[in-house]
Amino acid sequence: MLALDRASALLLVIDVQDRLASAMPKEAQAALEKNASILIRAARRLDLPVVATEQYPKGLGHTVPALRELLPDAPMEKMEFSCGAAKPIARHILATGRKQAIVVGMEAHVCVFQTVRDLVRGGFSVFLPEDAVISRTDGNRKVGLGLCEKAGATLTSTEAVLFDLLGVAGTPEFKELAPLIK
Repeated sequence: MLALDRASALLLVIDVQDRLASAMPKEAQAALEKNASILIRAARRLDLPVVATEQYPKGLGHTVPALRELLPDAPMEKMEFSCGAAKPIARHILATGRKQAIVVGMEAHVCVFQTVRDLVRGGFSVFLPEDAVISRTDGNRKVGLGLCEKAGATLTSTEAVLFDLLGVAGTPEFKELAPLIK
């Protein structure tokens, strides 16, 4: 299914944390923060649940401030690489009642891939904006994106997700959110 549905979708922000971010290529990290910010703002405006996670925050720090201030709730901590293997997070995602997941974050070949694989196994349609998913190396990013696609995710972009969720121009939501793409 290639159509996003506001009533079925949620946004999952995986491990965009201070210490991990400092190990990422600067341009890629900036793009991730910009695009994740757009998607968090859109999700909140369009009433999509937003779930954020932090991998071992004691060692990797907390969610970067630029995104943390936009989140409706505190990020959920995990030790498992996959959000699906972290039982409290998996239960929280299931409790939303949604069956589509827009997934952003880091690292593409570890936590993002393992989470995507588990979401697809669990019956979710997964949308992965390539411009909002990174790894420390471009090679690992490409491997991660390929694995996610092979697992069943739809590779997309932030702009494609935003306009698919909006569906039509001229609405108050469109007028508020379209300028974020500039």
